[in-house]
Amino acid sequence: MSSPNRKYRTSIYEQHSRIGKAISNSSRLELLDLLCQAPRTVEALAREANLGVANTSQHLKALRAARLIEAEKAGLFVTYRLADEAVCKFLRSLRLLAEKRLTEVGEITRNFLQGREGMEPIDRKALLARVRRGDVTVLDVRPGEEYKAGHIPGALSIPLEELERRLSDLPRDRDVVAYCRGPCCVLAVEAVEMLRAGGFSAFRLEGSVQDWQAEGLPVAVGEER
Repeated sequence: MSSPNRKYRTSIYEQHSRIGKAISNSSRLELLDLLCQAPRTVEALAREANLGVANTSQHLKALRAARLIEAEKAGLFVTYRLADEAVCKFLRSLRLLAEKRLTEVGEITRNFLQGREGMEPIDRKALLARVRRGDVTVLDVRPGEEYKAGHIPGALSIPLEELERRLSDLPRDRDVVAYCRGPCCVLAVEAVEMLRAGGFSAFRLEGSVQDWQAEGLPVAVGEER
């Protein structure tokens, strides 16, 4: 027989499971990761995630039903954003748990990066010290709206699609460290390959702005330069 205590516990876990059901899809995880960077319209999210607009809308509907995201309409466009900063922290914790418990994650990453130069881990605190000394160029290769929402202090914003034509803007007498949205993102990988092909000493910072912030390091907001 069901007791009030048992009914209470079951009801609570059923509510918790709403979150699990909402994120039990790789595309939804990617959409949340994109929204951790900055608010976006459904069209922009579909483009970045390589999904159809209708499909993206359905995924967003599921995430919104679980109250992980919110939507705001302005004219003809609807902008989506995280419902709470805790969503981004939860997503990061999920990623770290997967990296720790699932050997497949490490295998996939090693196979992808095998033979690519400049992908060695970089100590974030040491990098910050080098930025302050002015002996390294930190490059944020995400779209401009993500840079404005939060970036590493001192980082130069050059979205990946602009990098090739702006190589002459970068000093060649120091290392260049490129970063993007974190370990699941390949923008920085492509940037490092492009920079090295252009004769630069370039490296990839694996972590995201959220990883940087989680270590207690400063994050800048707005247009820095």
